[in-house]
Amino acid sequence: MYPLIEIQTVPIEIRMKVTNAKLEYARGSAQMEISRDKGGLQIRSQPIRVNIDTFEARSSVVPTTAQLIRKNAQAGTQASYQATAVLSREGRMMMEAKIGENVIAQLARETTLPDPAQLNIQFLPNAPADISWTGGELDIQFEMDKLNFDWRMEQMEFTFVPGDIEFTVTQRPDVIVKYVGGPLYVPPSSDPDYEPIDVKA
Repeated sequence: MYPLIEIQTVPIEIRMKVTNAKLEYARGSAQMEISRDKGGLQIRSQPIRVNIDTFEARSSVVPTTAQLIRKNAQAGTQASYQATAVLSREGRMMMEAKIGENVIAQLARETTLPDPAQLNIQFLPNAPADISWTGGELDIQFEMDKLNFDWRMEQMEFTFVPGDIEFTVTQRPDVIVKYVGGPLYVPPSSDPDYEPIDVKA
């Protein structure tokens, strides 16, 4: 004998969808300003300096008034000393002269013969120029341009979005009862395959 009823159960089916929490912010506008500081090239040059002092050289050719006065005063003083010495020497010779002695001719001979002839020749100028110098300088300064970046951003607004869990029932639970047996005849004797029960056996 086989079962007449077949029972089938259908389980429930649930789909779960999870949304994570997140933090959203609204984008603000940003501004950038660029400014430039210009550099430059600076060159400072100081050439060599030559100092030429020709005072002594010019004075030897054309003396100044003060130099002429000083020079003539010294020459006068020296001439007076020399004249005094000569006059005293000649006067002494004439005082000590003997009779018959020619003192004047002797004085003339001593005055002219021992000393060489004075031609008053000299090289002019007789003093060189005084030359001095100071070295030159060269100073170079170079500065590159500078770029300045200034960022300006507005205040940002943040929004918190909480998480979410969503349950969806895609299939409901169910019980399926199915009759798998043959037809039932009432009364049983109406069944074409009916066989009476032997009560005697």
